[in-house]
Amino acid sequence: MAGYEIGDVPSIELSSSEKELLSSLGADAVQSKLMSEAIIAVSEHDEVIGPISKIAAHQNEGAFHRAFSVLLFDSKNRLLLQRRAMDKVTFPGVWANSCCSHPLHSEAELVEENALGVKMAAIRKLEQELGIDPSLLSPDDFTFMTKMRYSARMNETWIEREVDHILVIQKDLEIIPNPNEVSDTSWVSYDELESMLIEEEPKNGSIAPWFRCIAAQIMTEELWDSIGNVAALEQLSDDRIHDMGDVTHMLPEAEGAGLNVSVLEVKPLVEQRIMSSLMASRHHRLASAMTHLIHGGGKRLRATLPWLVGKAVGDTHSGMLDVGAAIETVHNFTLVHDDIMDDDDIRRGRNAVHIEFDLPTAINAGDAMLAIAFERLVQAEGLEPKDVAPLVNRIAWMVRRVSEGQQMDIEFEDELAVSEEDYIEMIEGKTAVMFLTCAEIGARMSGADEETIECMADWGLAVGLCFQLMDDLIDVLSDSEVLGKPAGSDIAQGKRTLMVIHALSQPDSSDKDILLAALGKGDSVAPEAVEAALKALGNLGSIEYAKQRAVEYHAKAHACLDRIPPSPAMKALRELTDFQLKRIS
Repeated sequence: MAGYEIGDVPSIELSSSEKELLSSLGADAVQSKLMSEAIIAVSEHDEVIGPISKIAAHQNEGAFHRAFSVLLFDSKNRLLLQRRAMDKVTFPGVWANSCCSHPLHSEAELVEENALGVKMAAIRKLEQELGIDPSLLSPDDFTFMTKMRYSARMNETWIEREVDHILVIQKDLEIIPNPNEVSDTSWVSYDELESMLIEEEPKNGSIAPWFRCIAAQIMTEELWDSIGNVAALEQLSDDRIHDMGDVTHMLPEAEGAGLNVSVLEVKPLVEQRIMSSLMASRHHRLASAMTHLIHGGGKRLRATLPWLVGKAVGDTHSGMLDVGAAIETVHNFTLVHDDIMDDDDIRRGRNAVHIEFDLPTAINAGDAMLAIAFERLVQAEGLEPKDVAPLVNRIAWMVRRVSEGQQMDIEFEDELAVSEEDYIEMIEGKTAVMFLTCAEIGARMSGADEETIECMADWGLAVGLCFQLMDDLIDVLSDSEVLGKPAGSDIAQGKRTLMVIHALSQPDSSDKDILLAALGKGDSVAPEAVEAALKALGNLGSIEYAKQRAVEYHAKAHACLDRIPPSPAMKALRELTDFQLKRIS
C-alpha cells in the first residue's frame, strides 16, 4: 500500500500520554501508527501553518487541518459510500463518502496549484482504504469542486476540524476494501442517498456529519446531473470555503465536550480577530495600550458565548466569532476605564493600562477600543445587510446599560442607604447585561425561534447575576495571589456589594463598627483592618446571604436550560452555569 509500508512517510513522534491514550482505547498497531502521521495544520482560511500529528489535530479541542473528500461515481452515475471500520479511532462505524482523509505534510501533497496535493493524497488513500490500483488513476481524473470548513465532535476526546477539499471522479474501478479501514460499501443513486439521509432511525449505522454537509449543500441535483461531463462540473466549481460551522448535532450518538474544551476550540479564533483589529492602529503606543489586557489572558467567556449558545440551539457560523470578538473588545474597554475609576493598579496579575502607560493614553485606548469593536461588528461574516442595524443597535444598548451600571456603582460608594434592589439593577447593567446580550445574539444568529431566543436571554441574565455575586464573594474569600489584586479591595474602595448592603442593614454591633471602620477608606486602611472587616461580614451572616442569592440565580439559569431540547453542546452551557459557584464550593 503506497505511502504506508515505506520509510519516508512524514510522521511526528507521539508523546507517552498520546500512546497511553491510544492503548487505553484498544487501538490496533496500524491505527495507532496512522495517528502519528504528519498532516497539514491550516488556518480557518486554509493557509498552511505547518505539520501536526493526526492525533493532535483530532484530540480534545483539536486544530483545523487540511482534508479531502472523494466522491467516486461509476458509469451508472452511482456514488460509492463506505462504512468506516469499527477499528477506526475517530467516528468508527459511520457511513461516509467514498474516501475521506488528509493530505500529508510532504512536498507532493502540499502543492496547491490545481489542487494537485489533495488529488495525490486521494490516489494514495484510495489504494490504502479501497485497494484501488494507483496506476489506474491520475490527478487529471479528479475534478476539484470546492472547500468546506466544519467542526464535528464525536465525544469529549475526539473531534474533526477540517478545511475539506471536495473532489469528484467518475470511473469504473475494482475495489478491494481494507477491513482495517472499511467495514462495508454501497453504491447508491441520487434517490437512494436521499432516502438514507432522511431516515429518522438509520438501520445500518449513522451518517458522518461531514458527509451530511456535503450531501446537503455541495451535492446538488445539478452536480448529480453533471456527472460524466467534466466541463459542466468545472462550471459548478468555486474557490469558496463554505462555512458549515459546528455540525456535531448531525451525529445522533455524538457527545459534547465540557466548558474548557469547548472554549478552547474557538478561543484562538476569537483572539486572532481581536488582535488583528486592535493592532491595525497606525500608532504603535496606542495599539500596545489597547492590547495590554488582551496579552494578560482571560477566560474569554463572553467572547465565546455567542458560539457556545449557537451550537446548543441552532446552527453556527464564523460571524458569531466576529460578534464575540467585538463584545470581548467592549468588555476590555470597560476594564480599562473601570481600573481608572476604581484606582486599581493591577488587572489579571499585571499593571493596569493607566499604570503601564499613563492616564491619558489609557482613556484614549479605551475610547479607540469601543470604536474598533463596532468596526469588527459591522464586518462580521455571514450577516445579511438587514441584520446589521438591529445587531449594532443591540450592542449599543448593551454598552449604554454597562455605562449606567458603572455610574450607579460609582454613586453607591458615597451612599450608605443602598437597597438590594438598587444593587441588582446595578450589577445587571455592569455585568449581567453582557451575558444576556451574548446569549441572546448567539441564539438569534443561530436561527432559533423567538421563544428560544428569549429563554437564552433569561439564562444569560441569570448567569450574569450569579457571576457578579460570586465575583464579589471571591473578593472576600480568596487570597491576593488568586485574585491578581489585593483581597478585600472592594471593601477598601467602599463598593456596595450585596454583602455590604446586607451587613449595613443589620442592627448596630461591634462587627458592623469594624466593617464601617474599613469601608471606603482606600489606601489609608491597614491590611489588618481589611482582614477584620472581612471576618465581620461573615459574623453578620452577609457572606452566607450572598451565597444563597447566588444559588437562587444559579437554579434559575439551569431552569432556563431545562426548557431547551437536549444537544451535545448543552454540556458546556451547564458547566458554564456552574462555573463561578464551583470556585468557592
